[in-house]
Amino acid sequence: MAKWLVTGGSGFLGINLVRFLLQNGHVVETLDKEPFDYPDTAPKVVHHLTDVRDREAVDKIISRGFDVVMHGAAALPLYPKKDIFSTNIDGTKNIFDAAKKYGVPRNIYISSTAVYGIPNKHPLYETDPMIGVGPYGITKVRCEGMVKEYRQQGMVITTIRPKSFIGPERLGVFAIFYQWACEGRSFPMIGRGDNLYQLLDVEDLCEAIVMAAEHHDPVAVNSEFNVGAKVFSKMREDYQVVLDRAGFGRKIRSSPGHLVVFSLEVLDRLGLSPLYPWVYKTATKDSFVSVEKAEKVFGFSPKYSNKDALLRNFEWYLANRERLESAQGGTTHRVPWSQGVLGLAKYFF
Repeated sequence: MAKWLVTGGSGFLGINLVRFLLQNGHVVETLDKEPFDYPDTAPKVVHHLTDVRDREAVDKIISRGFDVVMHGAAALPLYPKKDIFSTNIDGTKNIFDAAKKYGVPRNIYISSTAVYGIPNKHPLYETDPMIGVGPYGITKVRCEGMVKEYRQQGMVITTIRPKSFIGPERLGVFAIFYQWACEGRSFPMIGRGDNLYQLLDVEDLCEAIVMAAEHHDPVAVNSEFNVGAKVFSKMREDYQVVLDRAGFGRKIRSSPGHLVVFSLEVLDRLGLSPLYPWVYKTATKDSFVSVEKAEKVFGFSPKYSNKDALLRNFEWYLANRERLESAQGGTTHRVPWSQGVLGLAKYFF
């Protein structure tokens, strides 16, 4: 049994990791600027309603003593640029400064495969160049550099680079797809959908985080690790399972990729696009990472394929649809994102 602090604990990854840890007998505290409003779990954790940018508050919380700090709090790409930079960079520095000060033995930093930018080769390995796209990607690259500096000062920080992860509680851009499926509509890919695009189930991500934190050799895990599904196929094939489950006989449709990307760039400048640049600029390309390093070092072995993860997320959406569809227009993964111009386009499908 270990004592964990989970930053970003009220978010999509946070609640899934908290539940995973509690099921395995750990003591958990959470830190988030949003309330921890999960009735099934809240009585079992200590929640600190705090912004990671509040250095004094962060220091006081971590002084309580923890075996593991999992830093997942971040401002996502739809946040204002200034909030992305201050939360992701200043917040990360606050967390790991405090963790160093109070001698936290194991730390986990959640980065992103967005650090690889828009590469022209696959699979991607941990040693490949990092070229962040947009404010979010740039901050993740800078934070990884910061983490390396902390390691040189004697800290143990495992950096996890997960592919886009989905599962229970995940909405964001996926809610747009799920809503269309429930309404009996076809759904357009950006391009033909013949590219390989790896996803990740959040349960597999939680498993990887805990395996890294509990590994017997701190030196071995004091590095960067890609994490993603092992089984995935063409985007149109993977996403079709959701439309098949919806039961209306609808299909994933192709579209002229270059024209759609150009249109989304224009809409993005006008504030009408439901997607941020890294999503629509990579949607027509292969996007997958090698997970060999995580497999070899701490035994990562994902249980879920892309199709499994999408269906598991969709089943959760179906069970909670009435509540979810009344909460539109957010910027986190826990609420549906605004459909923007897609709210009109869907009537053609």
